[in-house]
Amino acid sequence: EEALIHELLEQQAAQQPEAVAVVDENESLTYGELNARANQLAHYLIGLGVRPDDRVAICCERNADLIVGLLGILKAGGAYVPLDPTYPRERLAWMLEDSAPVALLSHSDFEELLPETELPVLRIDVDLPVVTRRLPTHNPDVRGLSSRNLAYVIYTSGSTGTPKGVMIEQASVLNLADWLGRHIFSQQDAPVRTA
Repeated sequence: EEALIHELLEQQAAQQPEAVAVVDENESLTYGELNARANQLAHYLIGLGVRPDDRVAICCERNADLIVGLLGILKAGGAYVPLDPTYPRERLAWMLEDSAPVALLSHSDFEELLPETELPVLRIDVDLPVVTRRLPTHNPDVRGLSSRNLAYVIYTSGSTGTPKGVMIEQASVLNLADWLGRHIFSQQDAPVRTA
């Protein structure tokens, strides 16, 4: 009940560090590599002052960098605010203002899409490998985190007006994962029944 999303990754990394965790068109990461890179990002974010329930915006393609970013934010105690790079610039600006993040993770390809900001900005593809090179790869120890802390803030479509941010706690994500594991994925090997 008090489990945290990133702790599940840490357990898997400890049990099977060489098993493949993430694959995209450019690279694959083992659980050990994914955990180490997310830890380095988390240490960097903690150094910026990220604390439990602080929001960190992230604008990135759906690839291994995105997974490292999301996990690094969670490991620092923060909650991520996904910014879809296909959204209009005005919507992204509004989401950044409304969610009040303390930092922004992005990709250099999306710099032109994002509004100017006073936030600390870390470009995942350019800055991250440089700033995290000397940071520790061990799991950070963030005190006071519980499953009641925020995992992420997702915005509604705004089809009935202004988009609204919906805050999702870690417990809600883990409950969904548990349900999927017990009801969907466990039945994949079950025989198909007809009539």
